[in-house]
Amino acid sequence: MSQVFPPIVNTISRVSILGAGFLIGGAVWLVASIFQSPYVSREGVTRPQPVAFSHKTHVGALGLDCRYCHSFVEESATAGLPSTKTCMACHSQILAKSPLLEPVRDSYDDDLPIAWTRVHDLPDFVRFDHSIHVNQGVGCSSCHGRVDRMPLMAQGSNLQMDWCVRCHRQPELALRSQSEVFDISWQPGPDQEQRGRALMSENSIRTKPLTDCSICHQ
Repeated sequence: MSQVFPPIVNTISRVSILGAGFLIGGAVWLVASIFQSPYVSREGVTRPQPVAFSHKTHVGALGLDCRYCHSFVEESATAGLPSTKTCMACHSQILAKSPLLEPVRDSYDDDLPIAWTRVHDLPDFVRFDHSIHVNQGVGCSSCHGRVDRMPLMAQGSNLQMDWCVRCHRQPELALRSQSEVFDISWQPGPDQEQRGRALMSENSIRTKPLTDCSICHQ
């Protein structure tokens, strides 16, 4: 029986299969890249605010402690935002007539909170407790980044699940002593893994419960 298809058909078939594999792999890579990009994750992206509050000025230049404004962070699931009275404690005297601070003065006079735009906004199906993390030795900059270098607040991390899980799998790489939690310039030292494991033992932190789905999704 004569050959129905010429030999070149075999070559075309192989090239087609190989090409389809490359196309599928490229499509998966493209989707993953988009999902990880700031366009989706909002990492490093600033958002419009009613007042151009600068952490670079307040934290970096003036050296304000995080707890001065976020006073509930050690006790509450949320860090809390400062009341306008907290702002006016300084700005009734400093830049008291500045047009940039008119929304702050209006908020104080009208006894209405400033409508800040949330920057680090987790989905409703995710449970995150600030007090647990802070009291176990996770510092502010581990999630929020170097806010002392941010003229306007930007999202410090991508906040996606794989980012959270990496830390939950190896908490020893992020843990620090309580005296260093609010040190915005803290950097892990060469003995960080050893120090972190000692802190895990001291605080009875075990990796297995941290990687259970119910720890964040309840």
